[in-house]
Amino acid sequence: MERWMKHWSGLACVAAMALSTSSASAATDKAKLAERLQDAQAVVTQIMATPDKSIPSGILSGATCLAVIPSFKKAAFIVGAQYGQGVATCRTPHGWSAPVFVQLTGGSVGFQIGGQATDLIIVAMNQQGLQDMLKNKFKIGADAAASAGPVGRNAQAGTDWKLNAELLTYSRSKGLFAGIDLDGTVLSQNEDDTRAFYGNAIPFETILKGNHETPEEARPFVRTVAKYFVEARDQNK
Repeated sequence: MERWMKHWSGLACVAAMALSTSSASAATDKAKLAERLQDAQAVVTQIMATPDKSIPSGILSGATCLAVIPSFKKAAFIVGAQYGQGVATCRTPHGWSAPVFVQLTGGSVGFQIGGQATDLIIVAMNQQGLQDMLKNKFKIGADAAASAGPVGRNAQAGTDWKLNAELLTYSRSKGLFAGIDLDGTVLSQNEDDTRAFYGNAIPFETILKGNHETPEEARPFVRTVAKYFVEARDQNK
């Protein structure tokens, strides 16, 4: 009897240690995701702090979704590879949605040596762009028409981006902010990060349609996007 008690006591200790390790790991993952949200908020704030070199108000005021990929990495040696993790939020009748965690992947072939990291912003410009963002996975340029977005106060003048582009794409590297060609890269939901942040695998569409409360850690990012959207809308009334 005493042997069995020791056996079950040992199993209970192992289970408790496993649960403790799992909880600590989940807390670490969530802390990293909260940091990613802070990085994304900083990217938006820094880019919009210089109106002459930021996303034009005429574009931001009509945006239906915004995805931010801080430190998107591109490395190449013969075969290029691109990879980044970020967050996305969409405009709903009740304000901007809670964020989803996304990843952007792609590749290129050619004789390339070197590497760089850059911040990316993807702006969905119409209802079709919104629907593309709501998909779990889609290829930019194939499943959604994309263009390098214009920059600055008057950059939209004389362009036809409103007619052709569902998505406008931007990059910032070494302080320089400009449109970028992301054709061929794939935007998809990061299900593992979503599960870690929200506690379970909530569907991409459920969150971006505003059907889930914004967690406290995500509110500064969402409020920052909402702030610049409202300012842009007021400028274009």
